[in-house]
Amino acid sequence: MENNFKFYNTLTRKIETVIPNEPGKIAMYTCGPTVYHFAHIGNIRSYIMEDLLVRALRYYGYDVKRVMNITDVGHLSSDGDTGEDKMVKGAQREHKTVMEIAKEYTDAFFHDFQAVGNCMPDVVEPATNCIPEFIEMIEGLLDKGYAYLAGGNVYFDTSKLDDYFVFSSAVEKEQLEVGVRDDVEEDANKKNKNDFVLWFTKSKFEDQALKWDSPWGVGYPGWHIECSCISKKHLGEYMDIHCGGVDNIFPHHTNEIAQSEAYFGHKWCNNWFHVHHLNDRGGKMSKSKGAILTVSVLAENGYNPLAYRFFCLQSHYRKPLEYSTEALDAAQATYDKLAKRVASLKEADGAVDQKVFDDFKAQFTETISNDLNSAMAITLVYDVLKADTNDATKLAIINDFDQVLALDLYHNGKKLAENATNVDADLEAWILAKIEERKEAKKAKDFAKADAIRDEMLAKGVAIKDTREGVVWELV
Repeated sequence: MENNFKFYNTLTRKIETVIPNEPGKIAMYTCGPTVYHFAHIGNIRSYIMEDLLVRALRYYGYDVKRVMNITDVGHLSSDGDTGEDKMVKGAQREHKTVMEIAKEYTDAFFHDFQAVGNCMPDVVEPATNCIPEFIEMIEGLLDKGYAYLAGGNVYFDTSKLDDYFVFSSAVEKEQLEVGVRDDVEEDANKKNKNDFVLWFTKSKFEDQALKWDSPWGVGYPGWHIECSCISKKHLGEYMDIHCGGVDNIFPHHTNEIAQSEAYFGHKWCNNWFHVHHLNDRGGKMSKSKGAILTVSVLAENGYNPLAYRFFCLQSHYRKPLEYSTEALDAAQATYDKLAKRVASLKEADGAVDQKVFDDFKAQFTETISNDLNSAMAITLVYDVLKADTNDATKLAIINDFDQVLALDLYHNGKKLAENATNVDADLEAWILAKIEERKEAKKAKDFAKADAIRDEMLAKGVAIKDTREGVVWELV
C-alpha cells in the first residue's frame, strides 16, 4: 500500500509520515478516562478526534488495533504524585465503594463516547485487572537500576536518563530543569524533583480503599505505570501511535516513555498524537469548575450528539476550540440543514459514476491523510452535493466519506423529514402553548416550573432548546 499518511508528531514537533513497525498494521494506544466522575464534552472532544484518526487510518488501508485503559486506581488529584486519590475522593463524595463508582462512570463514559459516533476500541482494560503486570515491570526497573525504594514507596529515578524531557524544546528543557513542578507539594522521599512514584504503600494512605500485596508491602500502583503495562500486555514492546490530550504530555506521557524505554531497552513509540483543549469563555473546561456539561446533558437539552461531533470536526485537532451555546446552536442548525440536503438525494437516480466517485475519494483520502484536515473533509461533502453528477453517485460518495466522518447524515436527515410530516395541527398547537407557558415561567423566575415543562415535553417526544432566535423544537 502507498504510505503517505501523516500527522503532527508531538515527539519530533513536526508533521511526519507514519511508518509502522509492521507494514500495513498500526498498534495504537489511547489514554482512557479516570472514572471518578462524568466525562465532560471537552474530554469527549479528544476521543472524537482520536476516533477520526482511527477511522482515517482504516479508510487509508491500515489494520488498526486500538487499546484503551480505564483508570480505576492510582490517579492522584495532582499529576505530580500529590493530593488525594481521585477514585477514593469520588467514592466519598457519593457514599459508594470505589468499584461502584468505577462501574457507574465507566458505563456513563461509553454511553457518551458512542453517542457521538465513536467506534469502540478493540481492547478496553481497567487498571485493576493488571496488578501482576505492574509489579513485574516495577521489579524489572528495580533490577535494572532505574528505580529505588524510599519511605516505603518505589520511585523511578529520572537522573539515570540521558534526556527526561523528551517532548520539550531546548528552551523548555532549560526552564523545566530549573524548577520542574515547583507548584506542587514536595515529596521528601524523592532523590530528584522529577522522580515519580511507581508503587505506593500504606506510607502514602493508611486507608486506601484498593490495595494489593507486593514485594514492597501492601499498596497500589502509581498512575503512570498502568499505560506502559497495559500497552505491553496487548500490543507488545513496540507501539506505533500513542494518543491523548495535550494535558497528558507532561508529566504523564513523559513518564510513560521514561519507564517503558528503561524497561524495554529500546525506543517504545514513534508517533505521538495530542488533541488540544476545548475552552469555554472562562478558559479550559474542567471538572473542578463545578457543574459538568456532558454529551448526555446536551442530548437532554435537545441537541443531537452528532451535531457536537460535527462542531468538533469543523475545527482542527491541534487548535483550541471555544464552546458556547451559540456556537453549538449554529452547528446544530448547519448539521440539520446538511442532513436534510443529503437525505433528499434519490438512491435510485441512475448508476454510480465510478470516475466521479474515484476522483472525490482521492481528494478525500488526501485530505484526511494530511494531518487530519477534518474541516476540509466536511467542505468536500458540500462539493459533492454541488457536483455535476447524479444523486446515486453523490450518495455513494457521501456514504463512503462517512466511514471516517461518522456523521450519519443520510439517516438523520430522513428522521428530520419524517418528524416534519408527523406533526398534526393539534400536536403543534400543544407544543407552541407549552413553549409559551415555559416562557412565562422563566419571565416570572419560576425556573423549577420551566424545567418541569421541558421535561413534560421531552416525555412526549418533543425536545426543545433555547437559541438567539428563540425556542426551537424537534420530535425525538
